[in-house]
Amino acid sequence: MSTGRSPARRRLPLSLRRHPVPWEGQRPTWRDARPSVIAQALKRAQSSPSGNWYVVGATQDVRADRPLSRTVAGEEVVVWRDSEGRLVAGPGICPHLGAPLGDSPVRCGKLVCHWHGLALTGAPFAGWEPLPVHDDGLLVWVRLDTVGGEAPLAAPVVPTRPALTAALSAVYTSSGRCEPEDIVANRLDPWHGAWFHPYSFVDLTVLDAGEDTSHGVADEDGFAVDVSFKLAGRLVVPVRAVFTAPEPRTVVMRITEGEGEGSVVETHATPLGADDRGMPRTVVIEAIVAASGRRGFAAARAAAPLMRPLMRAAAGRLWRDDLAYAERRWQLRSTGRFPG
Repeated sequence: MSTGRSPARRRLPLSLRRHPVPWEGQRPTWRDARPSVIAQALKRAQSSPSGNWYVVGATQDVRADRPLSRTVAGEEVVVWRDSEGRLVAGPGICPHLGAPLGDSPVRCGKLVCHWHGLALTGAPFAGWEPLPVHDDGLLVWVRLDTVGGEAPLAAPVVPTRPALTAALSAVYTSSGRCEPEDIVANRLDPWHGAWFHPYSFVDLTVLDAGEDTSHGVADEDGFAVDVSFKLAGRLVVPVRAVFTAPEPRTVVMRITEGEGEGSVVETHATPLGADDRGMPRTVVIEAIVAASGRRGFAAARAAAPLMRPLMRAAAGRLWRDDLAYAERRWQLRSTGRFPG
């Protein structure tokens, strides 16, 4: 950190950078960002079990009048709530003549095909079979055993979060031309933060990459990072964060010291399938769960309807850059030119 003090010792969340350096004057990180380290972190993530669970959207996207629809690795999926409010999921192709059920309405808990009126309650019917589904309170997951090919788990590997009732949360969604591993690799490269996103991050130092226990990382197999979030001018919020990958398509950034301790940013990458040009598409579904013990945070939570669009806009600015990074990585990989 620029001041040399641990974020945990600060009484105030803000800090004034006393000796800021220009973007081009910061210490290069390319020697530290060793391709082998990032590749090993990606390999560890990919070897973790997912139980064939995929994030398909935000809980709030499941509305009363229409289903949440998503294509996962080419498989159309729909999710809605039945007449008792229970979440149900299944194939998005009508078993009658193949209508897109994602375009059909929900009436009294039934998904009613808009081609011929076939109504689905969520129970098996006419060759249509439900899929396992899980609502973790913020995100909706669907289990697709034919797609994942792993041993199924009864529930997805949901990261530990602050209690949603005491937190401020938002979900951002975007997509790019790449594969999930390109999204995960981007998030497992914390060294790029202050160089690639100078409008948001400064004074970034990667403390370790899970190689020792001095920063509480080794047990979690991740990266510990000291970084300052930019506010305005030289005002910053210094924190310590740990990046971990609890399952193959998820990377979690957790603030472990400093303002917002315990807050998390979960990045979930779900494959959509190939586009009309045969290029892979992946959707990024990012959940931000902010928590704080400060008095003023209650006011921020009360203003959640105003804060959530701002949180999504901040995530969107970062992901415009990071999707370009992921798309570039896939382009080079797919043509045998990726140097990592």
